[in-house]
Amino acid sequence: MPLALITNDDGIDSPGLYALARGARDAGYDVVVAAPAGDSSGAGASVRSVVDDGHTAVHARDDIGELDGIEAFAVAADPAYIVHAAGQGWFTREPDVVLSGINIGANTGGQVLHSGTVGAVLAGALHGWSGIALSLSCGLAAPAAPHWATATGLLPELLERLRSRPAGTPWTVNVPDVAAADLPPIREAALCATGAVRVRVVHRAPERGPDGVRPGGLRTLVSEDHSEAVPGTDVALLAAGYPTVTELTTLGSRPGATGYGG
Repeated sequence: MPLALITNDDGIDSPGLYALARGARDAGYDVVVAAPAGDSSGAGASVRSVVDDGHTAVHARDDIGELDGIEAFAVAADPAYIVHAAGQGWFTREPDVVLSGINIGANTGGQVLHSGTVGAVLAGALHGWSGIALSLSCGLAAPAAPHWATATGLLPELLERLRSRPAGTPWTVNVPDVAAADLPPIREAALCATGAVRVRVVHRAPERGPDGVRPGGLRTLVSEDHSEAVPGTDVALLAAGYPTVTELTTLGSRPGATGYGG
């Protein structure tokens, strides 16, 4: 059976990771789980790791009952580093596909650049492995009972279709957090110019008060907004209740684009 490398950016203790691993196994794949030891949200395709005495710590996790015997490792590194390590001979077998998620919250628009979930499959593409970054569209707050099964129920069809694409094809898939019976068919979507999640950084200047000077700094404000969604994009289709799939392009170049001679 083909081997699926399962990772995420929410960390080894995320229930979405366990659901994805079980879903891949149910879809007929051998599975190995290797995920960050902690939260790596927003890491993008970073290959950062925590190095101690020249090594990045890896801990086998055989205590995760939800994985039902699936081999799992916690790594002191971001998800793209983990995928890159797999491409450097970490495992006896190279993976045939990289599955990342299930992320809590959608990954949409140009802001997928910042997503560690998406960064993992982009790293896999550089090694020639196709992949799916799977996210559950549930707003900014994690729901009490996410519909993981709705997302994993799409895996057999998605994986079958992905196998027909060239090796090294990365997909990002967003699934509304609803019961499977209420889910409409998957729609192919273009990336919106901006994602539904907006990150605004506000600068606060130093202020002098009765107790002295309060230092300035940067404050991050996160909100969700679908108002600028262009029809046919991932943000618009998700807002209308559709699950979406978007094929991403990997790094490349456009000869002649700069106007300089070669």
